[in-house]
Amino acid sequence: MNRREARREFKTKKTPKGIFIIRCTVSGEVWVGISAPLATEMNGAWYQLRNGLHQNKRMQAAWNQYGENAFTYEVLETFDDELSPLLLKDHFAQRRKHWEDAMGVAAQSETSRS
Repeated sequence: MNRREARREFKTKKTPKGIFIIRCTVSGEVWVGISAPLATEMNGAWYQLRNGLHQNKRMQAAWNQYGENAFTYEVLETFDDELSPLLLKDHFAQRRKHWEDAMGVAAQSETSRS
């Protein structure tokens, strides 16, 4: 594959977007998050948590107390790649609210990256 083809393929590659949860299996706490790059979200969150840098202080405290083995990451929903950027923010908010209600979780905006 030449450079031009590689560049074109990169530009047209779809990046999965959606809703995920991080769960502490020991405490039962659940954090609902949104992400445009779902494929890299877990690695980013785990990096921040391992290094004590996560902006969600409750999640960081649970990680510090129970350790990495007590945490799971799960994608709950992915969104259509054709959703326009103007609609994406509202769609993220609506779907996140749906999942927070379904999981019985209070809103936790610190968990999202979009």
